[in-house]
Amino acid sequence: MQIYLDYSATTPTRTEAIAAMQAVLTQQWGNPSSLHEWGQRAATVLERSRSQVAHLINAPPESIIFTSGGTEANNMAIMGVARCYSTPQHLIISSVEHSAIAEPAKLLEKWGWEVTRLPVDGLGRVHPLDLQAAIQPNTVLVSVIYGQSEIGSLQPVEALGKIARSQGILFHTDAVQVAGRIAIDVQSLPVDLLSLSGHKFYGPQGSGALYVKPGVELEPFLGGGGQEMKLRSGTQAVPVIAGLGVAAELALEEMVTETPRLIQLRDRLFDLMADVPALIPTGDRIHRLPHHVSFCLKPQTDQSSSPVTGKTLVRQMNLAGIGISAGSACHSGKLSPSPILLAMGYDEKTALGGIRLTLGRNTTEADIDWTAMVLKQILQRLKPLAVVVTV
Repeated sequence: MQIYLDYSATTPTRTEAIAAMQAVLTQQWGNPSSLHEWGQRAATVLERSRSQVAHLINAPPESIIFTSGGTEANNMAIMGVARCYSTPQHLIISSVEHSAIAEPAKLLEKWGWEVTRLPVDGLGRVHPLDLQAAIQPNTVLVSVIYGQSEIGSLQPVEALGKIARSQGILFHTDAVQVAGRIAIDVQSLPVDLLSLSGHKFYGPQGSGALYVKPGVELEPFLGGGGQEMKLRSGTQAVPVIAGLGVAAELALEEMVTETPRLIQLRDRLFDLMADVPALIPTGDRIHRLPHHVSFCLKPQTDQSSSPVTGKTLVRQMNLAGIGISAGSACHSGKLSPSPILLAMGYDEKTALGGIRLTLGRNTTEADIDWTAMVLKQILQRLKPLAVVVTV
């Protein structure tokens, strides 16, 4: 029995998206910038997909810029704003951003920018008053992740966006984990820039988009033919974009039933694991991604034994045919604690023990029950190696 529970990492490309991609590859393969019939067939596919993605977040089609995924969309937002200024300014992000925001912020610091990283509470959420207090006269951009991929918490994006907008500051959100799972309406949500990624909602890998509110100026960092409203030069990957469009359209249609179903399964898994003293639930149970379950291991008391980390559980679960993920990272053979858990106040030992189980279209109640049973058995088997205590 095999159960995939890593849908926050990637989702399987749905058959309808694959069919759309095959149609483009075999019938509509022209360059969409060409004026002849072959080019115009491709251009029609491109603009239909733009409308489909725009509809997912209730945006005007011309505000959608196609990218290779969430990382590029995030970089385009951060660096696109930064390049509009000849002198360093001030950027505000949260302390629980994805690396696709955290790393560009570090680069800007090297260029002389000041970067404020907002603290989070024990549930991984930013307090709006902290944003208000962090604003400076030269603050030009605020970027706060919508749904955190490791611990599942949703940020108060509406409140944060309103604060930024009241000060005339641009507001960006990385909505990669949210788009296609929770309804987004950029007509009412106070965001100027929003990133999404197709392979998080059953589109192809290598597909994504950046929403740019009409009137917001970005400086492109690719010079060339001026495709994508002159913001991303290069011939568009029409087959991939076609798959993205179909996936976005179907995600919007299915969200009304799929999101409540995922929430029920998510809560069932949390409840089934509630009697396991070795696990600490992480993130906010109320303001949470609908498909996301996460824990961290309580620290060990026996310092002489080999540490049982999140990666240990990932390997053990994989041997049992269940795919999950861990929050800590391995660099040059050394395991590093999760920066997200550290930002939430966990100590380094505990921050090595984060795990994430994320659900999707193929997840059933039977999968949840089997996973809970297997995880409990693995934890019991590992207990002699890692005696746990209540903290």
